[in-house]
Amino acid sequence: MSSILQPSNDDAPSKEQRLKAYLCQKAEDGEMYFKSKFIADEVGLSPKEIGALMVKIRDSATELEVEKWSYTSATTWRVEVA
Repeated sequence: MSSILQPSNDDAPSKEQRLKAYLCQKAEDGEMYFKSKFIADEVGLSPKEIGALMVKIRDSATELEVEKWSYTSATTWRVEVA
């Protein structure tokens, strides 16, 4: 049996980088409100992954202001470019 070498994804952006780039692009014209489940397909992540990453981004991103906005049925996030 021969093994097939997979191309290296070392240059691929991390999940956090992908989400941050998406948020920066969407919020460049002003603030943005969203629920993770509605953007999951656009960023290629699960809603659960987005929720976990949003907490990290809120605490670490200097280019974005991130705030938990509403908790009805799912967290709504408010994002604005800093």
